Amino acid sequence: MANEILVVIGHRMGKGEAVARGIEKAGGKAIVIPGMAADMKLGDVMNENNATFGISFCGSGGAGAITAANKYGWKVKSEIRSIEGACQALREGCKVVGLGFMDVEDLGYQLVQTYKQLHGE
Repeated sequence: MANEILVVIGHRMGKGEAVARGIEKAGGKAIVIPGMAADMKLGDVMNENNATFGISFCGSGGAGAITAANKYGWKVKSEIRSIEGACQALREGCKVVGLGFMDVEDLGYQLVQTYKQLHGE
């Protein structure tokens, strides 16, 4: 793979470790933003680290994702409730994916695999 796939995770309750494990199993690198309300810091951390894409988790699946997209002009899809829906957001060209609480390894794994398929990596 020519370029590293860097994914930033912002979780409202300060979690994200399970999805990070999935990202790393798929060959990507994950940055989990620490602390409560980490989803609201997603855009800034993505921008600072030149992230490939970012994942925001909160109850509604929208707050951190929409904030990041509005601040930096990235394409976003929010209020997602499934792994397939998150993968579809990447297929639609989104850089920011907003989900309800879904900190599971398979989500991270599938997102990186989808990104690799889309970009021939």
